[in-house]
Formats: sequence, C-alpha cells, structure tokens
Amino acid sequence: MSSEKMGFNSKLIHAGDFEDELGSATTPIYQSSTFKFKSADHGAACFAGEEDGYIYTRIGNPTIGELENTVAALENGFGGIGTSSGMGAVTSVYMAYLGAGEHMVSHNALYGPSRAVMESLFSKFGVEYSYIDTTDLKQVKEAIRPNTKLLYIETPANPTIGITDIEAVSNIAHEFGIPVCVDNTFCSPYLQNPLDLGADIVLHSMTKFINGHADIVAGMLVAKTEEDHKLLRGVMANMGCNMDPHQAFMTRRGLKTLGIRIDRAQDNARKIADFLEKHPKVEWVKYPGLESHPQYELAKKQMRGPGSMISFGLKNGIEAGKVMMDNVKLALLAVSLGGIETLIQHPASMTHAKLTEEAKHIAGISDGLVRLSIGIEDVDDIMEDLDQALGKV
Repeated sequence: MSSEKMGFNSKLIHAGDFEDELGSATTPIYQSSTFKFKSADHGAACFAGEEDGYIYTRIGNPTIGELENTVAALENGFGGIGTSSGMGAVTSVYMAYLGAGEHMVSHNALYGPSRAVMESLFSKFGVEYSYIDTTDLKQVKEAIRPNTKLLYIETPANPTIGITDIEAVSNIAHEFGIPVCVDNTFCSPYLQNPLDLGADIVLHSMTKFINGHADIVAGMLVAKTEEDHKLLRGVMANMGCNMDPHQAFMTRRGLKTLGIRIDRAQDNARKIADFLEKHPKVEWVKYPGLESHPQYELAKKQMRGPGSMISFGLKNGIEAGKVMMDNVKLALLAVSLGGIETLIQHPASMTHAKLTEEAKHIAGISDGLVRLSIGIEDVDDIMEDLDQALGKV
C-alpha cells in the first residue's frame, strides 16, 4: 500500500519507504561519516545528482533520510531536510530567503531564539524585520514592503497561543510573491498541515512533539516544491547544521507514537483548561479548545484538534507566578514542550525576564502568564498538583 492511501497512524510507522538489505524491522543507524562508491563513474554521477547514492552524512544519510521522508509524507510535502536542532532549521530558512537589505515579517510573540538570531545576527548583515500581530490580517497587509522576502509565522504562537489564519496570510503573501514559512511545532503534523493551507515551508522543532520524550534535540524543514527543497537542503548542508544518524534514529522511534501521545495529552488538556477557567486564582485561559479563545472558530477550521498547550493568567502577576512555580510537585518546572511529561513555566520570571515592559506588552506576555505543556499522566494527578500549587498563591 502506498503511503498516500494510509491513515495517519499507519504513516507514522510505515511512510519512510526504506528497505534494509538484511530485513531489519527498523531502519538501522548508519553511523558513518562517508560512503564508498561502486566506481569512479558512480561517484561522479552521485555528485552530479544523476544517480541516487550517499556521499557524506552532512549531505545525506539513510537513517536521516528515512526520517525526512516520513515527516514529508505526514506534511504532504515534496521532501524533508533534517537539522541538528529546531534553531538549525530556523537559521536555514533565514539564510535561504533573506539577504542584505531584505525584510522579514513575523509574529510579535515569536519564539525567543527565533527572534534573537534575527535581531543579534542577521541584522548585522543588513536584514530588516517587522514583528506584528499576524492574527490581524490588516496588520499583515500593512507590514509588507517592496523588499519583503519572507513571511514567517508560528501558529499557535508561543507562549500566547494566538492563532494565525494560514490560508489567508498565505494568500496575502503570495500576491506579492513572498514565500510563507510556518513553524508547526505546537501542533505537529497530526493536528495541522500548513502546506495544505497554502504555506511553502513547514518547520518543526522535533525536540518537542515529534520526538516526544525530552531526550534529543532536532529540527526538520518540509518544502512544498522541489525547488524550495533543493534550496533549503543546499543551505543546510553548506552551513553544517545536519542531524546525526543516532539522533535521527531516536527521533524516528519517538515519532511512531505521535498520534496516541497527542490524543492522550489533548484529552487531558481539555479537562485541565476547563478546570483552570473555573479556578478563582486564574484570570483568563487561552486554549484553542475553549469557546472563550478569540480564534476558536479558526482553530476548528485549520486544526484537527486543540492540542495540549495552554496559557493562563494569574490574578496577582509576577509574584503569583513565582509562587506557583515553586510549589508544583508533579509538573516539571522546565522549558520546552510536547513531551510525555507535564511541563510548566512562567515567562515573565524565566524565558522573557530580560524583555522590557513595553516589549512584553507588545508580545502579549503579561506578568501573570503561565505556560503549560500537558503530558500523558493521569489527568486527576495533574489537576491535583495544579490545584495545590494555585492554593499557595
């Protein structure tokens, strides 16, 4: 059966399309830096791209390739490009589409390192940028300049859980010939497929949901077209931010259970969001599965489920956030997300503590904002832990 005809969970296990000569049930770890050629002519043909074959692991490797093929199939794209980290993927996109004097439009609540690498590194070479609320299509239109060469969004946004209309934003960008890259980390391909909605490139920090076990760091790009795939792979290989075979093997193993992990975590998150919305110490809750979310209808339209990421606001601001962080017992006080364990963090005192008050306000990060990544533990245990920690606030 071809992968196009498979259901999603079958694709998770079988879509990589790799046959091991010895019949291994899993793709082996090809822990080799280089690969020998059958002949001088074969080597020349491989370098010319006239024959399939592996040359050097920085350029391509069978273990990494099987993972790339699987994620590309899940995202309905032309091909995948594995990277050493999510930031390796982000930097490859910036490098591929932006040059001196050119401009990027992105979300004002963009993942901190994605914003930092633009502001501290790419700006040194004359790249310009605008951060706006991409959930507001009027702002998107107004932000585009004659030198805009990339529209880069993440939806849902981190950590505000704002949801951008991928189809509408892609239509606006394409009117001006601008490619669209969507960071799909919060959803994974199980809940959202941006390429089907008009985007040109999908990006994942596979450290999160795709691997799901908090034991590796990895990234992935999926391009819609052969042209974009060739461009991105060339940039990745030349920059040397490829993943290694063992890293790919571990990620591929975690990916096989993506569907059942997200189903369980999402079911937990729905109950936790309802619990938090009714709690007297909580001022507001942002979760795509709640009707109170400002983009609730859009979430239902472009996502196959609300996911397991929740943000909520404590009534007594930054001090309340610190107290809660210091009193959780089951939830891990840690950054990252998308694993089997519940993680909690307080941006104002942790990840975004160095931002000015104005910058936090523009990004929608209030002093009382708490971000939760719900895991697959028993939901009553998660709820009890949050309740007792909130009781100390």
